[in-house]
Amino acid sequence: MAIDTTNDAQLTPVMRQYFAAKEAHPDCLMFCRIGDFYELFYEDAILVSRELQLTLTARDKEKKQPMCGVPYHAAEVYLQRLLRKGYRIALCEQMEDPKTVKGIVKREVTRVLTPGTAVDPALGAGESCWLASVVMVKGVAGVAMVDLSTGEFRATEFVGAGAWALAVDELGRVKPAELVYASGGLLGASGSNRSLKLGADPTQVPEAGPGAPSSVDDSDGAGLDGIKTKSAVEDWVMTAEHALPLLRSHFRVLSLDGLGLGGHEAAGVAAGGLLHYLRQQKQGALEHVEAVRFYERSGCLELDAVSVRNLELVEPLFSGESAQTTLLYTLDACCTPMGKRLLRATLLRPAMGLGEIEVRLDAVGEAAADLRRREGVRRAMNGLLDLERLLGRVAMDSAGPREVLALASTLGCVPRVVAAVGMFTAAKWMELGAGLDPLEDLHEVITATIVDEPPVTFADGGVIRAGIHAELDELRELSRSGRQALVAIEERERARTGIGSLKVRFNSVFGYYLEVTKANAKAVPADYERKQTLVNAERFTTPELKEYEAKILTAQERSLEIERRLFSELRAQLLAAAGRMRETARKVAEIDLMSCFAHLAALRGWVRPVVEEGCALEFVQGRHPVVERRMEESGAGRFVPNSLYLDADAGPSLLLMTGPNMGGKSTYLRMAALLVVMAQCGCFVPAERMRVGLVDRIYTRIGASDNVARGRSTFMVEMTETAAILNTATNKSLVLLDEMGRGTATYDGLSLAWATVEHLHNKIGARALFATHYHELTLLADRLTKLKNVRVTVKENAGGIVFLHSVEAGAASKSYGIEVARLAGLPNGVIARAREVLKVHERAESQQVREAVAEPAGKVQMTLFTPLSQRIVDRLGAVEVDSLTPLEALNLLAELKREMKG
Repeated sequence: MAIDTTNDAQLTPVMRQYFAAKEAHPDCLMFCRIGDFYELFYEDAILVSRELQLTLTARDKEKKQPMCGVPYHAAEVYLQRLLRKGYRIALCEQMEDPKTVKGIVKREVTRVLTPGTAVDPALGAGESCWLASVVMVKGVAGVAMVDLSTGEFRATEFVGAGAWALAVDELGRVKPAELVYASGGLLGASGSNRSLKLGADPTQVPEAGPGAPSSVDDSDGAGLDGIKTKSAVEDWVMTAEHALPLLRSHFRVLSLDGLGLGGHEAAGVAAGGLLHYLRQQKQGALEHVEAVRFYERSGCLELDAVSVRNLELVEPLFSGESAQTTLLYTLDACCTPMGKRLLRATLLRPAMGLGEIEVRLDAVGEAAADLRRREGVRRAMNGLLDLERLLGRVAMDSAGPREVLALASTLGCVPRVVAAVGMFTAAKWMELGAGLDPLEDLHEVITATIVDEPPVTFADGGVIRAGIHAELDELRELSRSGRQALVAIEERERARTGIGSLKVRFNSVFGYYLEVTKANAKAVPADYERKQTLVNAERFTTPELKEYEAKILTAQERSLEIERRLFSELRAQLLAAAGRMRETARKVAEIDLMSCFAHLAALRGWVRPVVEEGCALEFVQGRHPVVERRMEESGAGRFVPNSLYLDADAGPSLLLMTGPNMGGKSTYLRMAALLVVMAQCGCFVPAERMRVGLVDRIYTRIGASDNVARGRSTFMVEMTETAAILNTATNKSLVLLDEMGRGTATYDGLSLAWATVEHLHNKIGARALFATHYHELTLLADRLTKLKNVRVTVKENAGGIVFLHSVEAGAASKSYGIEVARLAGLPNGVIARAREVLKVHERAESQQVREAVAEPAGKVQMTLFTPLSQRIVDRLGAVEVDSLTPLEALNLLAELKREMKG
C-alpha cells in the first residue's frame, strides 16, 4: 500500500522534503540529491526505471516504497535521455554541505529542466534548440522563440483571417523543442475575445505518469503535431498587462519601440510570456538574452513547412534517412558552429531584397576568384569554437574553468579573422571587417586570470594564476609549507619512537593523524592522544599535529573561497561584454557563410546567378546539387543536366511535364526550387548560367502521404496543400505540383488537375511546373497561351526502356507505367494482362478525348469526364462482334440506348 503523504508522522525528514518539493512541482520528475546520488521515489521511480532501464529498488523490506537513482556525477546522460522523450525534470539539490551540518540537510528545487530550456550536449553544432510561445491578441497571432544555448531571441506576428494558420505553419517550419501557451486557450489581451484552444492541460495526461510528454492536440493545424512538449502557463501570463512590462524590465528600456516591437502587441506578449516561463523554471538571470529581434516573415522568400519538408532543405523527407539527402548537408562547408547555424537559418529564410542578395553575391564572387585570400579567411577560423554557446554557458553559470579557457582560445582567433577579411575589397567584406571587434581585452583578462591547464572543477584548487591575489598566494605558500612540516613531523616521530612504519595520514572524517600498527602499540609515547582504533592499527594525534592541521585546512578552504570569488568576478566581466561577443559571433558567422559559398563555387564550378526584379526563371544545363554530389560520392555516374525557361509576363509561365515514373520529373521540379533558394541565399548555383526574377514564395505539392491520427487521407492532405497554394500564391511565386489528383477516382482527379492548371494559368499567373500522368492535360497547350508541354525522355528497345533523364519540348506519348512495373519485378502474367487491358482503354478513349477538347470550354466537363460514357465504351470493348447474331446486336444497341437515356 502506498504511503499516506498527508500524515507527516509516517515520513522521514528527507521524505518530507521530497514530497514538499513534489507538491510544488507535480508535473515534474523529482530528482532529489541525497549524497552522491539523485534519488527518485514512488511513481517517479517506477516511470524512470522503466524509461531508463534502471534497477527498481525500495526503501523498505516490504518494497512498498519503490525507489531508483542515478549517480550525481553521471546524471547528465540520464537527464538528457528523459528530456529527449519530452519529460520535465525538477532538480532538488542539497543547499548545505553535509559535513558542516548537524541534522537534516536543507534541500530545495534549484532548477526545472524541460526540452526547450535544457541545453543538450548532443545538440549538433548547426542545430538550435528553440523554446517557442504562441498567443492570440485581438485577432493577431503572436509567435516568439528563444534558444537558451546562444541567447538568440525572436518574435513575429500574423494578421488577418489566416493568422492562426500562418502562426502554426511558422512553428511547424521552426520545429521548437517545446511550446508555451495559455492554459485556458489563446486569449487576447483583454481576455474577452475568441479563444482558440490548443487542447487539454498537458499535466493531465491519462495513465502517462508525472512529468510525461504532453499529448496536446491541435485541430486547427498540423504544424503543432511534431512538437512533443507543450507547456501551459496561466492565462494572465499571456496578457499585455503582464508580459509587456516584463519585457521592458528585462531589457531595461522605457519603450519597446527600440526593440522593433512598437505596434506589435501580440509579438510582445508572446515574447514576455516566454521570459516569464523561463524565470518560473529558474533558468537564472538570462544575461545573455539581451535583445529580442522582431522579424517579418514576408521580408524573406517564404517557405511553408510543407515545402521545407518536400524540398528536404534541412532534414530528410523520411525519418531514419541519411542527412546526406538534404541541401543543408550539401552546402555545409562552414568552419564554425555559428556559420553552420546561420546556413541553416538562411536556407529556411532566403533573402527577398535585391540589394542584400547582390552584395552577398559580390562577396562570394570576389572570394571564389582568389584562392589565397579565400583560404586565408577559412584558415583564420581554425580553432574558433562555438562562441555563442560558450557565452551561453557562462551566462547560465554552467561554465567551469576549462570552458572559460576555451572561450579565451576562441577569442584569440578573432584578430586573425579581422586581418584576413581586411584583404578583400567587396562591400560586404569591408562592412564585416570594419565592424568586427577583435575582443583582445577579454582574451587578455581570461588568460591572465586562469592557469594554462586548469582542473575540471574548483575542488582541488589551482584555477587562478599566481600573482593575481596577494592573500591567495600567501595561503598557497602556507598550505605548501604546512605539508612540508607534516613530512618533517613524520620523520621526527619515527626517530623519537623508533617506529619505522609510523605514517602521517589524512581523511575527510578524522583529518590528519598518526597511524601505528598494532605490533608497535607498546612503543607509542604517553603524549599521543588516541583518535581511532582499527583491526590492525591505531590512529593518534598530538597538539603539534592539530595545530598544523588547522593551519592547512583553513588555508585550503580560504584559498578555494578566494578562487571562486575571483572566478565569479571574471564571469561578471565577461557578461558585461556579452553584447560585444554576440555581435562578433554574428559577424564571424556571416564571414564563415560567405567563405563557405565561395569555397563551394570554386570547388564545384558553380556560377553566379543573375537575380533581378522581373518574373523570369531561366537556367541552362542546371544540375540538382544534392543528387549530383551523392552520385559523385557513390560513383553512380554523371548527373544529366537540364534547362528551363519560365516567364510569368511573356510566357511560357507554366510547364506541363509528362513522362514515366523514375524518369526524373520530381528531380527536375525540386532542382528548379533548390536553385532559386540557393540564388536568393546569395550562393552560386550548379548551372552554365541562371537568371531569376525575385521569387516571393515557393510552394510544393510533391509525393503522397496521409495523417491517420488526424483522420486525414492521402487525398485530403493533397487537397489541403493544393488549396493553400491556390489561395495564397502570387504572380511572383514558384509553384511545383507533382502527380496531383492521383489519390481519387480517375475522372475526379483528372477534373481537379485540369481545373487547377487553368486556375494557375488564368487567375494567378505564377511560374509553375506541373508534372502529371494525365496525358489528356497536354491538350490544354492548344487552349492556354502560356502553357508549354515538356517531357522526360526514354529510349525504347526490345529489352524494355532506358531512362535518359533529359527534358525536352513536347508531350510524352505514354507513361510507360507497365514497363516500370516490370522493372520493379511484377509477375510476367500480370504484366501481360495489363498490356491487354491497356490497349482496350487506349482505343476507347483516344477519339473521345479529341472530340471533347474541340467543344467549347463549358462543355468539356460533360463530354470528357462522364462516367456513363466510359461504361458504354467498356461494354463495347468487351463485345466479340463477329460472334453476335443480328438479333443479339439489335438487343445490345437497344440496351445501350436505354442506358444513355437512363
